[in-house]
Amino acid sequence: MIDLFRKTEGQHIYDVVQEKGIYPYFHELCSGQDTVVNMEGRRTIMLGSNNYLGFTSNAEVKDAAIKAIQKYGTGCSGSRFLNGTLDIHKRLEEELAEFLNKEAVMTFSTGFQSNLGIISAIVGRNDYILCDKENHASIYDGCRLSYGKMIRYNHNDMQDLENKLSALPQDSGALIVTDGVFSMSGEICNLPEIVRTAKKYNARIMVDDAHGLGVLGKNGRGTAEYFGLENEVDIYMGTFSKSLASLGGYLASTKKVVDFVKHSSRPYIFSASITPASVQSARKALELLRERPQMVEDLKNIGDYMRQKLDEKGIDYIKSSTPIISIYTYEDEKAFLACKLLLERGVYVNPVISPATPIGKALIRTSYSATHKKRDIDEAVEKIEEVIKMLKITKPTN
Repeated sequence: MIDLFRKTEGQHIYDVVQEKGIYPYFHELCSGQDTVVNMEGRRTIMLGSNNYLGFTSNAEVKDAAIKAIQKYGTGCSGSRFLNGTLDIHKRLEEELAEFLNKEAVMTFSTGFQSNLGIISAIVGRNDYILCDKENHASIYDGCRLSYGKMIRYNHNDMQDLENKLSALPQDSGALIVTDGVFSMSGEICNLPEIVRTAKKYNARIMVDDAHGLGVLGKNGRGTAEYFGLENEVDIYMGTFSKSLASLGGYLASTKKVVDFVKHSSRPYIFSASITPASVQSARKALELLRERPQMVEDLKNIGDYMRQKLDEKGIDYIKSSTPIISIYTYEDEKAFLACKLLLERGVYVNPVISPATPIGKALIRTSYSATHKKRDIDEAVEKIEEVIKMLKITKPTN
């Protein structure tokens, strides 16, 4: 037999990048998540976090987590299926179901695990999954874990979706799965056309609203509220690790669907439940979102302000209306270089390179919080412009 570890030998891309001194990952935070942080001993403007509403540093949210540990301890020591269900787990699910206008909610230990657990349970051997090509990795892994067949359709291409849906066997079930807000580009899915197509072919719809909750809609309920289609989405999936300042994920649907997944999902049944501190911090953040829906508008205004500044500087970025703003570097190595140079200047951003984006379309991904100050945005934009000029980043002519 060949050595299983053979694949670990030789030089990998991460080795090359490290040797060049432009490795962009695993930088150490020496403070909590906020709009300005201490990263490796340096004051740094944080433009690379999904802390959309700024609740991770909110005193009430932190106090709720501390009190949860004092009452319940640090963990649950078992799965929800057995000894790991606390009263506060059920309260969180009830409150979230009410907020999302769904019959029932069940929670998972992480957002990634939510997609694994939902898709693998609900999609059977004779079923099909229609998956947007730019969906999150956890959706793809959920598809692989299911017994159904995954068919990818071109990103936000509704004609391609319909063509592929219309070709499926009439005696099969179909689930259309899409990100509500695509995490790399910040684009919003074409939910109205997805709903139209699903109705035409009797398919079901699942929206991963990890980057939609607290971001879109008048009340922050996400993509479906944004489009006025809350009654048309069969399954919402979401996370607590972004707008709700915690850790975990959820499924929101009918009681029948939730009960089926609860008793069928291996990632749910065989995983320990969300820790008490995570539950209570998510509950408090949800309470604050309900009390302060204007924060959703504040978040939009910050994103719009950044787009305005980038336009003034002539900087090329993916057009969106969300707090995810991805700036083109085009070349992968320039994305790494830009991240390094910006961090040296006190601005943290994330690189996005192939295959996460097409070759020649590399990005630095920036994301914003409702609590960002305009003065920090102004400072960051000046440094982004400086780095782009240093690296001579220009839009390719062909």
